[in-house]
Amino acid sequence: MRFIIDGDGSPVKEKVIQLAAEFHLSVIIVTSIAHYTMKEYPSFVSFVYVEKGADRADYEIVKLAQPTDWVITQDYGLASLLLPKGVRVFHHSGKEYLPETIDGLLMQRFEHAQLRKQHRRVKGPNPFTQQDRQLFLSLLREELTKSIR
Repeated sequence: MRFIIDGDGSPVKEKVIQLAAEFHLSVIIVTSIAHYTMKEYPSFVSFVYVEKGADRADYEIVKLAQPTDWVITQDYGLASLLLPKGVRVFHHSGKEYLPETIDGLLMQRFEHAQLRKQHRRVKGPNPFTQQDRQLFLSLLREELTKSIR
């Protein structure tokens, strides 16, 4: 089991790394070369860099992910590609994407895109706070604990 993070703009990378250390798991962060970092990370964290471009990181994640992996992403489309592979997929809110709810999320995304095309305002998410990060950490820790038992 390992974590794979959709790294472009993920607000919970550090929390996932914290959990991975606690549970002795590895982390792969897939991100655009535009987000290259020289920051030092623990040895159990690796990076896969992809060229700039729409969905490049997503395609790499789909290619890398195995049924035992847990992926962290806010991308509903990516989640919909991973679920049939048996991968567990989590939003940075801590909620798990499920086969029975993914179609509704994709429909909502489509409807919002249609409204934006009509120049109608669609409310975006609230800013991500430290409290949100702590909630994510708590929810994911709970899921890990259940899964390892």
